[in-house]
Order: sequence, then C-alpha cells, then structure tokens
Amino acid sequence: MKTNKPNIDPALVREIANLLSESDLTEIEVQHEDLRIRVVRAAPTVYAAPVSVAPAPVAAAAPAPAAAAPASAAPVADLSKHPGLVTSPMVGTAYLGPEPGAKYFVEVGSVVKEGQTLLIVEAMKTMNAIPAPRAGTVTRIIVENAQPVEYGEPLLIIE
Repeated sequence: MKTNKPNIDPALVREIANLLSESDLTEIEVQHEDLRIRVVRAAPTVYAAPVSVAPAPVAAAAPAPAAAAPASAAPVADLSKHPGLVTSPMVGTAYLGPEPGAKYFVEVGSVVKEGQTLLIVEAMKTMNAIPAPRAGTVTRIIVENAQPVEYGEPLLIIE
C-alpha cells in the first residue's frame, strides 16, 4: 500500500535553511506539487532593543524647546492615539534622508503634501519610501536616522 506522504530529502531542508540564514529572512516556505516545506527560525532580538531605547532619543532629538522635552517623554502611550501619527508599515531601518550625508526628506516644521516621501524604511536591502498619509506640518520626528524600527512603531507626527 502506498502512502500519500512524499519523501523529504534532508539535504533539501538544509539547503532551504541555509538560504534562510544567508538572506536574513526569518521564515521561508517552498511548495512543489504535494511537497510543502516550511522553515522558520526565531527572529533576532536585535529589533526589540531599540524599542525600549526609543523614548530616550526622542527627548534628545528635541532639546531646543525645553517645555516640550518633559511633555514628549511622558505621553508615550498617547502617541498611539494621535490622529497625525505615522507608523512604520514594516520591520526595518528608518532613514530620514535618501543617502548618508544628504538633506533629510522632512524636518520639524516642514509642510508636506499627501503622498510626499517622509522617510525611508529599509527592509531586506529594499528601500521603501514612506509617504505622507495626508497634508500637514511635521510637528515631531520620533525616530532617529538609521534607527531600527518595528511594525507599527511611531515614526513622526503630521498635524
């Protein structure tokens, strides 16, 4: 009697796992006819550290208005409810400018149009422009240049 389970070549699984580690992916799935192989590895904890460090750079990024520094450090939970909050659509590294040493896309006080590039999030060596969801004025930039960001992490505020 023949079983429906295909023979899985361990060398193929090792090859897929090597591809996973070489490309910095955390998950890969391959399917061919009835054979389906899914290899998953734990995401590196490197991305978790910047989230806990993020509030400190916020206060340092806006030292000029002394009254704003204490206010920006306290209402971290309120940021998620801000109507002008722009969050990261992916895990990656946020870049405020198009290349090292170049002028940033926006600064605090910049007036932006809907669809205008605010910053770039690099994920898996792909630069993803983050557009303004609406027109307005950038009132706060929460991330620093070249800072790792998580999905849904606050990037900046447009009012």
